Amino acid sequence: MKTYSVRASEIERQWHVIDASGRILGKLATEAARLLMGKHKSIYSRHLDTGDYVVVINAEKVRVSGNKAQQKLYYRHSGYPGGFKSTSLEEMLKDRPSWVIEHAVKGMLPKNRLGASMLKKLKVYAGEAHPHLAQTKTVNK
Repeated sequence: MKTYSVRASEIERQWHVIDASGRILGKLATEAARLLMGKHKSIYSRHLDTGDYVVVINAEKVRVSGNKAQQKLYYRHSGYPGGFKSTSLEEMLKDRPSWVIEHAVKGMLPKNRLGASMLKKLKVYAGEAHPHLAQTKTVNK
């Protein structure tokens, strides 16, 4: 008996819509990462991008437990002396709610070219409306 190996031409991609309103950030990110990698499919291969497209709506209504909204910090550096800055999760959810989900999902994907191609299939929107209505016929969860 030979081991079946899927070809890139045999991969069929579906569209999934995840509503983030009232959902925990980490649990939402793990579900999205799992769908992007294709781990829910029987044809999953580590070396191929077998995943689906994921659309996350209502990113501004995502929840976190405990005091993470005030205590969790996102860091960046401008490259200049004294250019180290930090922003709390609470401020990021006000300013750029879609970036928070993208950042959480990116941390759960492979750190190589394959992970970058998986991340391109993630579409995050702060509100209810999104331009992918033609691809997504039913809302998933």
